[in-house]
Amino acid sequence: MNIRFFLLVGMAGLIAGCGESKSPSAPPSPSVGASAPTAPAAPVSPATPPSTAESAPPAKESPPAAAQVEQPKNLAARKLDPEKIKRGEAVYRANCASCHGPNGEATSGWRTPGPDGRYPPPPLDGSAHAWHHSTETLEKMIREGSPGPGGMPPWDGKLTNQQIDDVIVWIKSLWPDDVYDIWFKEIEQKPQPKQN
Repeated sequence: MNIRFFLLVGMAGLIAGCGESKSPSAPPSPSVGASAPTAPAAPVSPATPPSTAESAPPAKESPPAAAQVEQPKNLAARKLDPEKIKRGEAVYRANCASCHGPNGEATSGWRTPGPDGRYPPPPLDGSAHAWHHSTETLEKMIREGSPGPGGMPPWDGKLTNQQIDDVIVWIKSLWPDDVYDIWFKEIEQKPQPKQN
């Protein structure tokens, strides 16, 4: 059969799953034998931008130290700069982990809105829909936030361009190889409509 057919069916299933209210399947298990970052994360207090603290969902406490994330086997083939990954992890742990989880795994109820109607922050580890967006869209989401049902605060002016770029590279490094490959071929390399 045609591989494009399988890719389209798989993407349609994943996209359809973004709106379901059922409990999510377990995140993809890390590759056996893959190398993991060696720097343990120190507990940090979240740096929620003060101007949006009242509109953001309440932060969930992170565990005292994050488990080490095992990197996918083909990380080198992705041509992601190891220094950006390292810097991006530090930015993530200081600013994003309190909401999205120490390793981008979020909470188990991320598909169910809370009492206020807002959805909890989604996983960024390749088990949800972050990988359905181009780098440009991810940058925009971090800069402008998501005032809709997610309620992510904007980070423009609080994170530098370099920090935003680095954290996106670290997030991409979490994605399983098959997810990254589909993302790169079907989303990142496709022309994106201009966003206003």
